[in-house]
Amino acid sequence: MQNDVLVLNRSFYAIQITSWQRALSLVYLDHASVVDEDYKTYSFEDWRNVSRAIKDHPAGFIHTPTFKIAVPEVIALKVYDRLPTTEVKFTRRNIYEHYNHRCCYCGKKLATSELNLEHVVPKSRGGKTCWENIVTSCIPCNLKKANRLPAEVGMELLIKPSKPKWRGNISLIMRSPVRMRTSWQRFIDTVYWNQELEKDNS
Repeated sequence: MQNDVLVLNRSFYAIQITSWQRALSLVYLDHASVVDEDYKTYSFEDWRNVSRAIKDHPAGFIHTPTFKIAVPEVIALKVYDRLPTTEVKFTRRNIYEHYNHRCCYCGKKLATSELNLEHVVPKSRGGKTCWENIVTSCIPCNLKKANRLPAEVGMELLIKPSKPKWRGNISLIMRSPVRMRTSWQRFIDTVYWNQELEKDNS
């Protein structure tokens, strides 16, 4: 049984992924409704009644001494109408993922252990630690460039530094370990998530 449930706000925009325990609790407390593939919503009692007629369910069932209930795949909150932040966190993991584990100087795809994070403009020259100045670099290229500008050592960036864009159809957090379900796709609209991020000046 896959335990993850997609959570929508009351406007049916995806905002997070939660556990089945939390999802059923929200539905039981009437803070959320179960949403089926036809966008129909169900209260806890309605969903429990529907579950009686379901023989096979992708997310499985929860059995109690008196009834069984299907684990919902999608729920919608009844009050919350905000959208999640459209910012990908500035972390080492996300930087490697953003550049697809490639050296931005020579283009080689390598294991994480063979890559470094590289300041295009060195910190000693005022270079910032931000999306616009950090790239991934293999160790040989990193050693060659050292504490200089690429042009000073005859190097050129094959992959330019850039800010990643939120990709809701891939994950609600960049490269989430959670496997996205087919039933979730229709609720994740990339039109809303493909916005440029605010500049990270950290």
